[in-house]
Amino acid sequence: MPLPTTKNHHRNNGRLGENTMSATQLRRPRTVPDLVSYGNKYVGTVVPEGIPRQPPKVLLKVTVLGSLAAVQVLMRPESSVADLVEGALRQYVKEGRRPILPSMKGFDFDLHYSQFSLESLDRDEKLIDLGSRNFFMCPRKSVSAVEGGGGGREDYMTTPFASCANEVSKVRQGGNRDAAGFGWFKLMHFLLP
Repeated sequence: MPLPTTKNHHRNNGRLGENTMSATQLRRPRTVPDLVSYGNKYVGTVVPEGIPRQPPKVLLKVTVLGSLAAVQVLMRPESSVADLVEGALRQYVKEGRRPILPSMKGFDFDLHYSQFSLESLDRDEKLIDLGSRNFFMCPRKSVSAVEGGGGGREDYMTTPFASCANEVSKVRQGGNRDAAGFGWFKLMHFLLP
């Protein structure tokens, strides 16, 4: 085949001859025209109204007292707080976290909404009813250790779930109005002109 000269090249506008192009036509690949309907076969199904949809498992984060980061635990929503404490302890040990915990029993720990919450959560309460996915876990001391006194971090004691609420209700119903929340009104005269 002779090489194209500049005269021939300009005559064909830089294209090769028509015969070579028609012989090597590309074939169209086989496609599925109904591909969109295959992906949407579950769209038409209706979930009954009476059954609420829940995720099979929920990712919860539990921060342990003294640890740097939260432990991530997958739990079923119908699990209890006691199950979450046990699962968080297992995951904490499995990951080899520091500090090493004084006990591996779930009963020796309390779960709180945050580190600033004085009231611990009820162990029988369901996770789905709590309304949060982030929690704080700290060790609980026995009553004899608290009565013995002493100070420091090893004597840390959490308040049981009902006692804080009971104390607040006693103060509200009690006779001492200053303790019932009206004591801060005494400071109002500093704010007024």
